[in-house]
Amino acid sequence: MINWRQIFNVLGILLFIEAGMLLVTMVVALIYHEDIMPYIYTTVVSIVFGFLGRIIGNGAGKRLGRRDGYIIVSLVWIIFTLIGTIPFIMTDSVPDFASAVFEAMSGFTSTGATIIDNIERLSHSIIFWRSMTQWIGGIGIIFFTLAILPAFGVGEVKLFAAESTGPLHDKIHPRISVAVKWIGSVYLTLTLLCILSLSLCGMSLFDAVNISMTTTATGGFSPHSAFFHEQWNSAAIEYVTTIFMFLSGVNYTLLYYSIFRGHLQRLFHNPELRVYAVIVCVSTLMCTIFLTIHNNQGDLELSFREAIFTVVSIQTTTGFASTDYTVWPQILMPILLFLMFAGACSGSTSGGFKCIRWAILWGMLRGEFRRILHPRIVAGVRVGNEVISTSIQKTLLAFVTLFVGSLFVGAFVLILCGVDKTYLAQMTDGHSLLRHDFTEALSVSLSSLSNVGPAMGFYGPSHSWAIISPLAKIVCSILMLIGRLEIFPILILLTRGFWREE
Repeated sequence: MINWRQIFNVLGILLFIEAGMLLVTMVVALIYHEDIMPYIYTTVVSIVFGFLGRIIGNGAGKRLGRRDGYIIVSLVWIIFTLIGTIPFIMTDSVPDFASAVFEAMSGFTSTGATIIDNIERLSHSIIFWRSMTQWIGGIGIIFFTLAILPAFGVGEVKLFAAESTGPLHDKIHPRISVAVKWIGSVYLTLTLLCILSLSLCGMSLFDAVNISMTTTATGGFSPHSAFFHEQWNSAAIEYVTTIFMFLSGVNYTLLYYSIFRGHLQRLFHNPELRVYAVIVCVSTLMCTIFLTIHNNQGDLELSFREAIFTVVSIQTTTGFASTDYTVWPQILMPILLFLMFAGACSGSTSGGFKCIRWAILWGMLRGEFRRILHPRIVAGVRVGNEVISTSIQKTLLAFVTLFVGSLFVGAFVLILCGVDKTYLAQMTDGHSLLRHDFTEALSVSLSSLSNVGPAMGFYGPSHSWAIISPLAKIVCSILMLIGRLEIFPILILLTRGFWREE
């Protein structure tokens, strides 16, 4: 039986967290002498609905089942997004409601795609709000909630499994609330170190705070429209950002044990990290070679810097750009598309398929080839020292099927949606994207589903996604949500069996 009272209770607690985010943003507005009314109004809305949820959930008890967890995890991103649209609308930062939903969902799911052409025209507070949505959404709104639920009298919860990413989960403490606090300490430490490092490299404090929040969240919202190289012209800033993007793509449990507990040997024995590092190194090497030959007239350092920044940014699904990679040699495009799909490590803030799944699939393929050659052999699938159960293998195959299916359905629907004709009429070059080009529609669908941000072609880092129609913006927002929650928590709500009373 679904415990609706407890669901409303937890959602009310979550809305208090969003109210706190809005209050911090209001402080930024006061510092820069900007209008604070959008944030006061939105804070009041968040608090009112928060108290309403708490009142409905009063006396609900401590029980929270698995189905309750899936409902909460799915609803919280929708509710946060709808409330998060209010500052965008009240400050006239976006042209319509669909655009506001797109921008807010892109923030909370740490996707990084934007429909705003000129970021510099936005107020400091709205720029900060965009970054704050990604910072909270990157680590997972639920993670913050799990750390404080005991204080509100909520007992055992099933939110962690529904919200956390990847097929395998390492336990760093038997109590989830303690484990979440430790993971949060890693997240906060990375953010602060990134702010300090970028400031030392010459970036302004405001830019450093925003870039650091969206870097550790692997989100990719930037306070400027220009590429990194054009905006700051600093190799040090690009290298520092690359390092922190890479670290944010590593499993946070692994980072906790390696850095906070001093067990550095875990870094060298973790199979997923090895897959992650190999993909980055091989992709960077290939991009560096072709960029040196074709684009940068033999400048090896520039080619390497552009290559490693772009490779790490795309694979971790951060979406920052130091240069326009859509004009790179065509032979590199399949590599970049694969990186969009590949993703970084499970248990990190990145999106995509995740390297642990590649490792498991490789183990399954090796095992299948061995069984074909030796029909009587009995051998399990292993990743490192862990034996992968049959149930995990079946779940992985189901995930692959749903991921690929969602990708192509999303691309097909985006083609049908077409473009925003009003926006198209204002463009000087006249473009009819997503009406005829299936490749670019597929890349937009992949970018949304993998929470990457920039896509290919016109939808690369040089342009915003403002040209897509309002309906297409909603479709992309849905794909972002499905990808952020790794498909199952959303699609399982659409089954009859989920709602059937046992």
